[in-house]
Amino acid sequence: MSAFNTSEIQISTFLLIGIPGLEHVHIWISIPICLIYIIATIGNCIILLLIKTESSLPMYYFLSMLAISDLGLTLSSLPTMLRIFLFNATRISIDACIAQEFFIHTFTAMESSVLLIMSFDRFIAIRNPLRYSSILTNTTIIKIGFILAIRCLVFILPFPITLKRLRYCNRNLLSHSYCLHQDIMRLACSDNRVNVIYGFFVTVIGMLDLAIIAMSYILILKTVLGIASHQEQLKALSTCISHICAVLIFYVPVVTLSIIYRLAKHGSPLIRILIADIFVLFPPMMNPIVYCVKNHQIQEKVIRKLCLKEA
Repeated sequence: MSAFNTSEIQISTFLLIGIPGLEHVHIWISIPICLIYIIATIGNCIILLLIKTESSLPMYYFLSMLAISDLGLTLSSLPTMLRIFLFNATRISIDACIAQEFFIHTFTAMESSVLLIMSFDRFIAIRNPLRYSSILTNTTIIKIGFILAIRCLVFILPFPITLKRLRYCNRNLLSHSYCLHQDIMRLACSDNRVNVIYGFFVTVIGMLDLAIIAMSYILILKTVLGIASHQEQLKALSTCISHICAVLIFYVPVVTLSIIYRLAKHGSPLIRILIADIFVLFPPMMNPIVYCVKNHQIQEKVIRKLCLKEA
């Protein structure tokens, strides 16, 4: 009986990691991380404020959903990352870790869903520009947003439920500065096949979102090529640049991280950690910048607000 207890010691906390081998400079690494969080928070709050106060931007509700997703992702990962890099506090309770992974995966799924709907938005705007406002009314957009939120909760809620039923023994070292489902389940000393299968299913759903986005752009390209004027073709395509950038910024690290977890398990942990950090840091910071730089309407609103404050 004592041998059994020795071999399977149940744990109550996990240990997160920063960047292995660079622990002595974590305090310096925390400076750019803090700046990124500040830029992401301010940028997304500005987007939300503009959409709330400017009635001339009725079709930017999807962008506000993207900003909410980015803020959620930022605030979900912020506590543990700052604790690790500022105070070298790596310990986290199992319940807190499971809660964090739920919020991170929920806002990730929400962002994926919003990017998918925004691709349909671009397709409708280019295919039926005259009917765009009548198809995507404010009521329709609110309903779509509600459906997206329900979809994300339905798919992600099983994660914490299935993780909670697992037992965790002996091993307690996680692979990142925050908690992820695939990272927690590998530490379980009980059967985690349900987590593996369901995690793969959710990953497939995420890849399906990307495939539908790609299909939307094939249809958009087909529609654009049917426009007679070369100038009008460029004008139509230019309205999609911001969204294409947002898709690439979000999906490149997500897909790369998925591939590394499933096909390159014995690869360099440093690469996996850096890509995982990029995944939670860069999309929330870059999306407001991309939309402010590429979207002239938002750019004008920001400049006008700044000028009014100076006056």
